[in-house]
Formats: sequence, C-alpha cells, structure tokens
Amino acid sequence: MARPLQEINAGSMADIAFLLLIFFLVTTTMDVDTGIGRRLPPPLTGDEKPPDINERNIFTVNINSRDRLQVDGQPGDIRTLRQQTKEFLRNPQNRDDMPEMITKTFPELGAVRVPKNAVISLKNDRGTSYKMYIAVQNELAAAIAELRNELSMEKFGKRFTELTIDTQIEAIQSAVPIPISEAEPVEVGGE
Repeated sequence: MARPLQEINAGSMADIAFLLLIFFLVTTTMDVDTGIGRRLPPPLTGDEKPPDINERNIFTVNINSRDRLQVDGQPGDIRTLRQQTKEFLRNPQNRDDMPEMITKTFPELGAVRVPKNAVISLKNDRGTSYKMYIAVQNELAAAIAELRNELSMEKFGKRFTELTIDTQIEAIQSAVPIPISEAEPVEVGGE
C-alpha cells in the first residue's frame, strides 16, 4: 500500500518571507542624490529693479568656456580662489576696493565686524565644464565654511559643524551668510 504524500505547512513560510521583507526595507539605505545646497530666490514678477549695490561690494568670478577664471577682472587661479574670497569677505585692512565693513550686534555673538551688502557674483559661460563649475562652487563654499568655523571657534570654542544649539547655528549663519549670486550662463569669453 502506497504511503500518502506528506504536506508541507507553508503558512509559517509566508510569515518568515514577510518578516524578511520588512527587515530589508527597514535596514536598506537608498542612495540619495546630493547637490549644491542653495536657496534660490523667489521668481521675479518682471517689474523689480536690481538692488543698488556699491561696486566695491561685488566680488566677481567669471569662468569662460575654456575653464579659465577671471576674479575681479584679473586672471585667477582655482588654488587661490578660496583665500581671495575669504580676504574679500573679511577686508582686514579696510581697503577701499573691498566691501564696506560695519559692526553688527547679534544676540548670541555680540558685536561682530561683517561686510555690508557684500555679494559674490558668479558668471559661467555656456561652454564651462561641469568639473570646473563644481570646483569653483566648492572653493566658494569652503571659503564661507572656513569663515563660519573661525567665527564659531572665536565665540563658542567649537567648529561651526560641531554646534548643536539652534540659536548659535542661526547666529553664525546670520553673521556669515552665503552671499553668492549666480547669473544665467552667458558668453563670458573664449570659445
């Protein structure tokens, strides 16, 4: 007499598969695209005038189609751009060709010497390589990050990235904003 086939109880297998699915969904990390963190200005309505900014308060950085830099009208170098940007935003000698400095009082920081309406104007050519564009953005962001770290070390004894108190973070961000103005790509020069 033939023995009847044994049935496998698959009810618990479905539970195990469901638990494994939940485990992988919870523990798996997704790649998140990262980019340049900038807050874009609100869209223009068409009748707005550009703000009046004194010429000395504008630090111009142009990149042509051959990836050559022009900083404040002079040929520039990516290796010195960070230092030039910091020098412009600090204006330690109170030079007339750099931004006007004022002393501003912040609740968490006290009196801090900051530039008045300083702007870093970045213009790219349509032919500028993405690599050069990112390199320039990195140098400008690094200059601002270093200025924030220096102020944070002076006032709180910690680097800006180590601050955990929101009011301190906001105070440093207010004292050292990201004053980068980026125009539409144009024909800056070169081919």
